[in-house]
Amino acid sequence: MSLSIADPEVISVTSARERQKLDAAIRRVVERNACIGCGFCTSLDPSLELRLDADGFLRPHRTGAAGTVAEDAARTFEQACPGCRVDAVRPPGSRRHPTMGSYFGVWEAWASDEAVRYRGSSGGALTALHGWLLESGRASRIASASVGSEPRRTVPVTITTKEAALAAAGSRYAPVGVLSNRDTWSSEAITAKPCEISAVRAAAGASGRPSDAEHAILLSFFCAGTPSQDATGDLLARLEVPADGPVDELWYRGRGWPGRFTVRTARAEASLSYDESWGDVLGPATHWRCKLCPDGVGESADVVAADLWSVDDRGYPVFTEGPGSSGLIARTQRGLEAVNAAAAAGAIVVRSIRMSELANAQPLQRKRRLSLFGRLLGSRLAGVRGPRYRGFRLWALALAHPRLNLRAARGTRARIRRSTATTGSAP
Repeated sequence: MSLSIADPEVISVTSARERQKLDAAIRRVVERNACIGCGFCTSLDPSLELRLDADGFLRPHRTGAAGTVAEDAARTFEQACPGCRVDAVRPPGSRRHPTMGSYFGVWEAWASDEAVRYRGSSGGALTALHGWLLESGRASRIASASVGSEPRRTVPVTITTKEAALAAAGSRYAPVGVLSNRDTWSSEAITAKPCEISAVRAAAGASGRPSDAEHAILLSFFCAGTPSQDATGDLLARLEVPADGPVDELWYRGRGWPGRFTVRTARAEASLSYDESWGDVLGPATHWRCKLCPDGVGESADVVAADLWSVDDRGYPVFTEGPGSSGLIARTQRGLEAVNAAAAAGAIVVRSIRMSELANAQPLQRKRRLSLFGRLLGSRLAGVRGPRYRGFRLWALALAHPRLNLRAARGTRARIRRSTATTGSAP
């Protein structure tokens, strides 16, 4: 992989002024509550690390450790940090859906291995792709996220075996910065949140490095936002697990579809349905930056997976337990080749579908994209500038849905003003 921003061999020693410029750029993002804790900034300066703040989200902090700052760190940060900007990716020859983004192919997919399908959050397609990448020799290391040594926490991991891929299966609805893992920048594959993948893609251009064919295959998933770490504690409290009590295992989803939030202790196992865990606790606790996200559908990735929900008569997803199915999108030619090769090798089962089927199964993502212009406008009217988004044609969606965006603008402005009046800061 050519994107080795934090590699000592390609980092030149810069002046204290460069570090000051980087600190100022980071501070502006944090002050606007636009920092999602992806860890990209820590790859530019090894004396930065991510720590949980008082609200349960990851933020960069100085450790005091010695280390050199990447050349032009502040400029690279401002071009690639998802709290500064996110650009839509439109590869030549791709088709484009107004809310689901650019693509070369879209399928219903699931892991052919039933154990992988059961453990995965929605059919195990990404986990199956991890195993196939490793076994085929296309990757020796995959950067991703998994449960930490403390089961309540989620941490960056480096996956090197099919067994490790299975152990990392399942969604983790908690803060984690995959880009803070030094191994990420030398891995042949990266699986991370859409905002993190957009930073990787943008950093390649910002650094003047070769694009697509030269760097790792980028995998992502549809993301509805990162909940606070405190939300995991709230779920455990509902299940009467003490805040300081030992936990043997904790998973948010998987082991069925959609799977249940489950905790195991030495004495018992307790769980909540997906509707109870995400709908009541995790979803409402997502970060403010996520509510202004233009790209919950992973447009910067090569391959993206999503839940392919069935919907009821009102168009709402049905969370009845059953065999998992993923919506799988190839966003680049490289992604298309990978999906076709994995299917030919028998790692995944695929069935071509129309993008409209996936859009109908993802009403939250569809509505978020349609109303984002209004939310950004409401935030600006309340005095809080959001990140810069280019290429998503949000204005065209707003013109097509004026009432939806007007309501979003009013609601966002009111929410920010209430938060500012109560806490002195934006939500």
